[in-house]
Amino acid sequence: MKLVSWNVNGLRACVRKGFLEYFNEVDADIFCVQETKLQEGQIELELDGYHQYWNYAVKKGYSGTAVFTKKKPLSVTYGVGVEEHEQEGRVITLEFEEFYLVNVYTPNSQRGLARLDYRMDWEDVFRAYLKELDSKKPVILCGDLNVAHKEIDLKNPKNNKKNAGFSDEEREKMTKLLSSGFIDTFRYFYPEKEEVYTWWSYMRKARERNSGWRIDYFIVSESLKDKLIDAEIHSEVMGSDHCPVVLKVNS
Repeated sequence: MKLVSWNVNGLRACVRKGFLEYFNEVDADIFCVQETKLQEGQIELELDGYHQYWNYAVKKGYSGTAVFTKKKPLSVTYGVGVEEHEQEGRVITLEFEEFYLVNVYTPNSQRGLARLDYRMDWEDVFRAYLKELDSKKPVILCGDLNVAHKEIDLKNPKNNKKNAGFSDEEREKMTKLLSSGFIDTFRYFYPEKEEVYTWWSYMRKARERNSGWRIDYFIVSESLKDKLIDAEIHSEVMGSDHCPVVLKVNS
């Protein structure tokens, strides 16, 4: 089974930049997107053979997630069950027979860590949500988690210690999640691989220089470890300031 996750930074714009070509070429069993930046009815995608599930933010042109899956899920839920965190369309959960698939777009702590307190509360609520799911059946989590966990996961760690996405607080929350029975699949396969990123600023030709951050993940329950085949980062794929990440598992 092949799963793909991509922060498209505006799906309508990404469609104009080759989204459908990549979508058809990669032929995923499940394809998750984040930061769709649209409302219901603003786009119609003809994705033959796929069921579509969308979670929209209340605020127009902001956030949002979607999942496209060949196999129809047993159930679909939106959000994490806490009203404060249900306004931005950040989570979709699909239940299948053997696992839960959770697609997430984690809140950004913003410049000057202005939203760090909200982010910290989100992290605790979301981790509890994942652990509750994991108590029932294994979880496959994917999406833009808005954190580079280790220094190896971004180009300039020393200059970003207090910046959103690499603050001690955010990194500690990721450590806590992984120590709760979950695996960062890319580091499971490639623990020492350097200069492999999933997001690059549009400023100062960062992508050309590969001055990036690895903030997009597939994270799975430890009980799925023996089913993992490979994790990939498709950094050559353009169309967004993020690139797609891929997980292959034995189904």
